[in-house]
Amino acid sequence: MSIKRIFIFLIAGLSLTTGPVGAEILAMVNYESKRLETPKGVTLFGMKARREGIAIMDVDPKSPRFGKILVDIPLNPEWEAHHIFYDKSMRKAYVVFLRNSQLGVIEMDQFPYRMDLVDLPQCAFAEDISFSDDNQTWYVTCMDGDKVVVGDAATDRVTATIKTAAPYPHGFAINNRIDRALATSTINATDMSKAGEALTVIQPSTNEVLGTVKVSDKESPSGVAPVEVLFVPASEPATAYVANMYGGTLWALTWRAQSKTFEPRPVFDFGERGFNVPLEIYFNDKGDRLFVTTAKPGHLHIFDLSEGLLQPKLLHSIPAAEGAHHVAFTKDWRYAFVQNSLLNLEGMRDGEITVVDLTSQEVVARIDTLKKQDLLPNSIVLLPQWNHLAGH
Repeated sequence: MSIKRIFIFLIAGLSLTTGPVGAEILAMVNYESKRLETPKGVTLFGMKARREGIAIMDVDPKSPRFGKILVDIPLNPEWEAHHIFYDKSMRKAYVVFLRNSQLGVIEMDQFPYRMDLVDLPQCAFAEDISFSDDNQTWYVTCMDGDKVVVGDAATDRVTATIKTAAPYPHGFAINNRIDRALATSTINATDMSKAGEALTVIQPSTNEVLGTVKVSDKESPSGVAPVEVLFVPASEPATAYVANMYGGTLWALTWRAQSKTFEPRPVFDFGERGFNVPLEIYFNDKGDRLFVTTAKPGHLHIFDLSEGLLQPKLLHSIPAAEGAHHVAFTKDWRYAFVQNSLLNLEGMRDGEITVVDLTSQEVVARIDTLKKQDLLPNSIVLLPQWNHLAGH
């Protein structure tokens, strides 16, 4: 298994290693060129060459450098860098690619930054990466090939491959306390009309696939496309939330220790309130606040779970922009930064980053730096000294 180093980040004059100084919050955003759609449906990128890269930006609305790109790191434009994830210690950042069967690894405590590439055997359309509770093992979902690649988080070497029972794995969540992991079944990577309806249940201690659990009460194939899954922190009984991208609903999976199975239940319908395409899920540390994005129209929704794990109460629906997708949260829960673009899809690729004050529950600023250059942010995380993992 080869590991290749492809570049070094040379960053000067930024407080990246000693903590925040003055008014600044630094974010790492991977971006790509916005596609142009012709009347005949031919995809073009205009006269400019297609671009991909990682931008380090100041996203603090009180900073004199607000919205400025401080460092711009080009990436191979053929790889389609998709998402950036941290391990649980935030000492490493991982970049997954849709068109490159490798995993990018950045050691965040080494300066200058370096990215290594780790081979992921036959893993096209890598989607999510999740980590065991002890942060020793990572799991990468491969939507094309119906597999989950398992790796050693210390060495970043692949150790196993799991064939999922349900196709198109995307989201992945693990709870080592009950020795279970869940992989969603979303959409076919090359034909988005083909969608799943269930989650694969895996036993992490053995990597054994135990079966599936359906998250739709409609006749099969329902095509609700469960996209993300996340366990509520410290929940008892263990409970995972699932976002159905096409179904427009949230489902909860409750662990039943006696039968060692998950009991699925619908808990919220976005469609009834005029929201569509729910995507990402986040929790606060106590597990009494749930945050979910919907891409169309783009919103960040805040729920109260204090009355029960299966009784989410919608508190606020905060308008972001079309394609609201990933969110980065500050450690003090002062701000949330919403990245607005989903797979470069027409009608869901606004391109701005929306700044939400979580105290006032209001949008306080909008960053259109990438948008003005016909670039789209694909994901966002804050640099470790500012970033909260929000349940991930």
